[in-house]
Amino acid sequence: MQRDVNPVDEFQRSWLLAQLGPDTDLADLERRFFRLRSVRAVALEVLGERRAKLLADPLKVIVDGVVTMDLQENLRGLERQIEQVRHGPAPEGGPDDEDDALDPVIEVTWLAVTRRYR
Repeated sequence: MQRDVNPVDEFQRSWLLAQLGPDTDLADLERRFFRLRSVRAVALEVLGERRAKLLADPLKVIVDGVVTMDLQENLRGLERQIEQVRHGPAPEGGPDDEDDALDPVIEVTWLAVTRRYR
């Protein structure tokens, strides 16, 4: 059974571009949204890919007297941004909102006294 997925609306698109930068490919975001059904999941996937790219290469390179390159702060900033997207407000809307999975669930059960007779 396939559910209808509305395309990313203007508010969601603006939020995604604010999180991911204005140079992000909009068609790629639309494809990801169709697959993941959540703008928060789209943002987290893109940020996770960016983090993986940073980790694939050395974070610090020093060539004595020539150049020093340190990407550790970039990695920390990216990890802070991932946490902000994960726990901050996002324009989800609809019944497919992933925040429902993060909300605490309380279940109440009534206990009844039973008597056993032999």
